[in-house]
Amino acid sequence: MKQRRWISVGAVAVATVAALNAVPATASRPYDPTAQSLAALGLRHGLQVGTAVDLAALNDANDPQYRRLAASEFSSVTAENAMKWESLEPTRGVYDWAAADQLVEFARRNKQSVRGHVLVWHNQLPTWLTSGVADGSISKQELRELLRKHITTVVSRYKGKIWQWDVVNEAVGDPWDTPSTLHYKGFWAQNLGPGYIADAFRWARAADPRALLFYNDYNIEAFGSGNPADDKPQFVYDMVKGLRAQGVPIDGIGSQGHLGTQYGNYDTLQVTAALKKFAALGVATAFTEVDVRSEMTEAVQAGNSAEINPRLQASAANFSVLMKACLAVRSCLSYTVWGFTDRHSWVPGWFTEPPQGMAAIYDENYQPKRAYHELKSDLIFAGPPYVLPRVAPKPRR
Repeated sequence: MKQRRWISVGAVAVATVAALNAVPATASRPYDPTAQSLAALGLRHGLQVGTAVDLAALNDANDPQYRRLAASEFSSVTAENAMKWESLEPTRGVYDWAAADQLVEFARRNKQSVRGHVLVWHNQLPTWLTSGVADGSISKQELRELLRKHITTVVSRYKGKIWQWDVVNEAVGDPWDTPSTLHYKGFWAQNLGPGYIADAFRWARAADPRALLFYNDYNIEAFGSGNPADDKPQFVYDMVKGLRAQGVPIDGIGSQGHLGTQYGNYDTLQVTAALKKFAALGVATAFTEVDVRSEMTEAVQAGNSAEINPRLQASAANFSVLMKACLAVRSCLSYTVWGFTDRHSWVPGWFTEPPQGMAAIYDENYQPKRAYHELKSDLIFAGPPYVLPRVAPKPRR
C-alpha cells in the first residue's frame, strides 16, 4: 500500500460514485443500489465501512465465505487481535509479524484501508512485560522505554500502510469502578501515570507523520450529566481538549459502539450531538468496534421467534442509530463493525453470565440480518443537504 493510499479516500469515493452512476438503467434493468456492497455505498459519502478481521477465520480453507465477504463487503479492515502487543512480541525482543503482515497484504490486494489496533492498551499484554513489572525486574524507567520502543517499532514497520491508528485504548475508568469517580485506569496509568498518553501519541507521530492517530474508548456514544466525575464522554472530551492544547498530536476520537439490546441505549440525535461536540475540538471521529449483543435466554436458544424477532429489530435499530449519526457529521470518517458474522463473534466467549450473542450483522450461516439491511438503507437514502461528503483532518504535527 503506497503512502498516498489513505489520503485518496475522497478520490476513491468520487470514482465509486461515478462508477455507480455509470451503470446503465433501463426499463428492463433499472439501477438497483441494494445490489451494491456496504463498502461501495459508504464511499458515495466518503465513508469507509469496515470490519475487524479474525485471522484464523480468514485462513480457514473450510470457511471460504468468510474471506469472500471480508474482501468484498468492506472498504477497511482492522486486526481483531493480530496487532496487539501479546500477539506481536510474545517473547521479549522477538517479534512475530506474520499475522499482522498478512492482514495488511490482504487489504492491499483488495484495495482496502487499514485501521491499526492497538498500540497501547492495558489488556492483552505479553506475560514477560506484566510479570517483569510485578516482580520488579522491569523498572518504571525501563517500562517507559519499552513502550516507546514498541510504538516506534510497530508504527515504523507499517508506515504509510495504516490509515488510522488506535494509539491509546480504554484509558478511562467507568462509573461502576472503584473509585466510582472517573479516573485514568489500568496497567499503564498505574505504572507510568497519565503522562503516558501524551508520550504515546508523540512517539506514534514521530514514527509516521501521515497516519491519523486516534484515542479509542467504549461508552462514549452520548453525553450525560456533563460532569467529568461521572460522565465518561465529558471526561474524554476534557482529556483530548487538554492534550491538544499541549500540542499532543491527537487526530481523532474513536467511539467503539459496543451496544446491547437489553439496554436503553441512545437515539440518533443524542449520538449526533456527541459526535458534533467531539468534532468541535478539531478532531475526526469514527465508530470503531460496532456490535449489538442480546441476551441468549432459553427461549432464544430454543428458537422462539417471539423472543428472537424483537432482539433482531432492536439490534438493527441500534446499528442504524450509529450509522445515521455518523453520516450526519462530516468528521465521522469510518464505521467499523467488530466482526461481521455471529460464526466468529467474540461476544459469546466474553459475555457468559448471562449468555449473550447475536451481535453481528450476518448470522452464523452468513445470511445478512435485519441490521445489515438497515445499514444498507441508511447509506442508500442519505444525501444532501443533511449528509455531505466526509472532511478528514490533516495529521497534527
